[in-house]
Amino acid sequence: MSFPLIVFYVLSAILLFSAFKVVTAKNPVHAALWLVLAFFTSSGHWLLLQAEFLAIALVLVYVGAVMVLFLFVVMMLDINIEKMRAGFWQHFPLAATVGLIMVAEMVLILASPQAHLAGYEAAAPLAADASNVKVLGLQIYTTYLMPFELAAVLLLLAIVAAIALTQRERKDGKYVDPAMQVEVKAADRLSIVKMAAVRDEPVINETNEPQA
Repeated sequence: MSFPLIVFYVLSAILLFSAFKVVTAKNPVHAALWLVLAFFTSSGHWLLLQAEFLAIALVLVYVGAVMVLFLFVVMMLDINIEKMRAGFWQHFPLAATVGLIMVAEMVLILASPQAHLAGYEAAAPLAADASNVKVLGLQIYTTYLMPFELAAVLLLLAIVAAIALTQRERKDGKYVDPAMQVEVKAADRLSIVKMAAVRDEPVINETNEPQA
C-alpha cells in the first residue's frame, strides 16, 4: 500500500468522523467547527487527485466565507438548543440506518476489483506548466456549457426569489422617492425669513438696580 493510498484512507476516516460529529454535536458552534474540519479533509482528497484549484476554492469559499458567516449568525442568534434537539433521538435510528447503508455502499465500491484506487498510486505526473484552472475553464465553457449556464440561471432565480420573499413594505420606514429628490431646487430646501430685531428690557430687582 503506497503513501497516497494511506493518506486517502486516513482523510476518509477523519471526514466520516467529522460528518458524524456535525450531526450529533449539541452546540451549533461546535457543529460548525466540525463541518470546517470536514471541508478541510475534502480539500485533501482534491489534492490527492491533483486538482489544486478545487481544493483551494473549497477552503476559500466554504471555510473562509460561508462557514465564517454561519458562525457569526449562530453566535448572534439566541437559539434554544433543547427545543431544537427535541426530536433528535426519535429520528436517530432511521438516520443511523441510512448512514450505515451509505457507508456500506462506499466500502463495497472501494473493495471491488474495479475500484480505481490504483490511480492514487500510478497517477501520471503533470507537466510543470500544467494549469488546473485552464483545463477546468475549457471543460466548463465547452463540454459542460449548458449545465453551467442552467446552474447560473437557477442561482439567479434563487437570489431574486429570496429578495422577493423577504421584501416587505414597512409603514414606519422613512422612504423618499429618488425622483422627487432630483427635482428639488435650492429654493425649496432653504427659506430665509426676515424678522424685526427684538431688544430685551432690563430686569429690575427689589433693590431697584437694573440687571442686564
